[in-house]
Amino acid sequence: MTFKPHASLRLWPTALVLLPAVACAWQAQPPQPAPPRPVVIVQPPANARFQQTMREQQVRDSLQKNQVEEQLRQSQMDAARRPYAADPARVVRLDQADQAQRELYRARQQDLLDRYQSAVAPPVVHSGQAPASSRSAD
Repeated sequence: MTFKPHASLRLWPTALVLLPAVACAWQAQPPQPAPPRPVVIVQPPANARFQQTMREQQVRDSLQKNQVEEQLRQSQMDAARRPYAADPARVVRLDQADQAQRELYRARQQDLLDRYQSAVAPPVVHSGQAPASSRSAD
């Protein structure tokens, strides 16, 4: 058996040319993402769901009541404007009063939504701090 050193020397340049391509292909593979963590859905107790539903209904009722009152106010304001349509000074004052009433309506609606949101949102507790009491220390 004879060993031919010159045959193995011919393979080295081919191996050296292919080595960077193989290394590149190996590094180009993205790492496998971790499997998604299971989602655990915890149902609140029945009485908490009932209370939540009742709060939502109360907020809807209040928003709807405010909306009907605002529509009534707008129709009354339109009726009050008609006799003074020729007096520019009174029209300006009526417009200002109307604008103030619209801002009050928007603030009332936003306050309702904010109070509802703060009632249903879990309290935020920052590390190292105790949760704030909902009652004042009178």
